[in-house]
Amino acid sequence: MTTEPAVRTGTPASAPSSPARRQALLASAAAGVTVVLWASAFVGIRSAGHALAPGPLALARLLVGSLVLGTMVVIRREPLPARRDWPGIVACGVLWFGLYNVALNAAERMVDAGTASMLVGVAPVLLVLIAGVVLREGFPRPLMLGLPLSFAGLVVIGLSSSGGGGGSVGWGVLLCFVAALAYSCSVVIQKPLLARVSPLQITFLACTVGAVTCLPFAPALVREAGHAHASPLAWAVYLGALPTAVAFTTWAYALARTSAGRLGVTTYLVPPISVLLGWLVLGEVPGWVALVGGVLCLAGVAVSRLRLERWTRQSAAGR
Repeated sequence: MTTEPAVRTGTPASAPSSPARRQALLASAAAGVTVVLWASAFVGIRSAGHALAPGPLALARLLVGSLVLGTMVVIRREPLPARRDWPGIVACGVLWFGLYNVALNAAERMVDAGTASMLVGVAPVLLVLIAGVVLREGFPRPLMLGLPLSFAGLVVIGLSSSGGGGGSVGWGVLLCFVAALAYSCSVVIQKPLLARVSPLQITFLACTVGAVTCLPFAPALVREAGHAHASPLAWAVYLGALPTAVAFTTWAYALARTSAGRLGVTTYLVPPISVLLGWLVLGEVPGWVALVGGVLCLAGVAVSRLRLERWTRQSAAGR
């Protein structure tokens, strides 16, 4: 008598858990693909940057990304956004895809791929800081602790390489910071748009706007591509097709099936994977002092994200 209810309740409970587990595994796999592709982008930029200048490389990447994303939009028959959403999309395209890519490409001519990934990794700290001003989310205690940690890491990374690279390394650190700032501002701009426009459509349109912004580099791209070997051109196509088009799609897929806070933690894996890939592909490894600075940057991000995760839970509880 006492065992029958257990058998009846156990069977239905296990049935729905299988699809849920499958969804969780697919979301984890999608997040893993995204992280690896984004980490590889730092290596690809570093490699292609020897033959293609920052502007032409950004244009080549964005043209390929726009073509791939546009194909996805047509297949899915994504509707165009409303007129009120276009200013935000254009701003994201100019900042996130235009300025970010050109600044990062220029930076990786001065710093190695692993160091660049650690420097850009401070973007979540800047995001919370900007959200505190623009979205009036305040300045919580974790942010005020994480912000000095991350900026201390930036200083350590800059000082660690100043002896070998002179002023160029300092400019590389500054450009990575500009890239992180452009990304953070774009996320704040994008946040209200996602309530009305699909992530795929926003990414495609912003990527296209970024490509249009970089069109002045077209003559230089034609000239440099004509003299470049196959490897830099292949890296440029790879950057547009995989880290730009595919990675953003898998990120959106994972984000729709898990919490933003939990998914955001996976981005902590980008710098160590970039360091590993930089060593395997390019034979470059950041110095120990730079690695310590990178750890400080990521520690500041981890502390600051406590506010983001708490805000996410409070928002969910208030619905």
